[in-house]
Amino acid sequence: MTMRERIKEAAARYPDQRSAIMPALLIAQREHGHLPRQVLQEVADILGVERIWVYELATFYTLYHTEPVGMFHLQLCDNVSCMLCGAEDLLKHLETTLAISKGDTTPDGLFTLSSVECLGACEMAPVMQVGDDYHGALDVARIDALLDNLRATTERGASIEPSARPRGE
Repeated sequence: MTMRERIKEAAARYPDQRSAIMPALLIAQREHGHLPRQVLQEVADILGVERIWVYELATFYTLYHTEPVGMFHLQLCDNVSCMLCGAEDLLKHLETTLAISKGDTTPDGLFTLSSVECLGACEMAPVMQVGDDYHGALDVARIDALLDNLRATTERGASIEPSARPRGE
């Protein structure tokens, strides 16, 4: 099934095509790995909605990526609960360990590091989302173990070519 067909199928569940923008963006992001401008325009054209509506959602939610991200997108919450539990120090540790700054991707394409406003998991503070998974009650040791586990998945044969990156990341 093509991306267009999957979007049309998803959109059929909604009485208003504007309501189908978010699921359509997820479908497009899984297909392309991220959402460059031409993909956003294609989604708008498929749904028959204003391009600005698609752009607004794609750039507002941290769920969507308009630029390529690494195989593992590390999104560390920096809201109040996480900040009070040490997220700032964890961000510095991640930047040092990965030798990148927030917003950058490691040269090998393995990790992209971001901070996000809120992951809605204050009970797990500090928390980080990696792909679709949440990791909470983080400290330096847990971060290091997580990074080691993620690296190990690539050593077991996973490719980090863009076409092999987990979709929806």
